[in-house]
Order: sequence, then C-alpha cells, then structure tokens
Amino acid sequence: MHTGYGGGYFMGSMYWIWWVFWLALICIIVVFYGWGRANNRSYSLRETPHELLKRRLANGEISSEEYEQRKALLDRDTDVKK
Repeated sequence: MHTGYGGGYFMGSMYWIWWVFWLALICIIVVFYGWGRANNRSYSLRETPHELLKRRLANGEISSEEYEQRKALLDRDTDVKK
C-alpha cells in the first residue's frame, strides 16, 4: 500500500535533514562562543607586581618608604631569577 510519499521514506529523510541542521547550529554556537571566551582569557591584562606597587603608592595605600622597600625586594627577586 502506498502512502503517497514513496512508502514513507520521504518523511524519514526530512528528519535527518533537521537533525543535521540542529547539530550544525549547535556546533557553530559552541565554536564561536568558545572561541570568543578563549580570546578574552588569553588577552586579559594582568598587573605586574611593579605596576601593582605603583598603583598602591598612587592611591596612598602605602608610604614612599614602604614603596622603596618593596620595590627593592621585587628587584632583588627579579635579578635572582635571571
């Protein structure tokens, strides 16, 4: 008995097209969403210890004497690593 669409195979193939469409759409969203997040993470700017120290001095959180002491300590540690 014919159902009018090749024995029902026409509708079955249409379901596969929708599965492929939704799978491709999800993959595209994941790739672009993931790519954007990775870029944000890799290019995020972090303060170096020297910049942090300068900012704290500028904000008045530490005195100039304390700044000099901590800067000397950072410079000493940097020289040891090289």
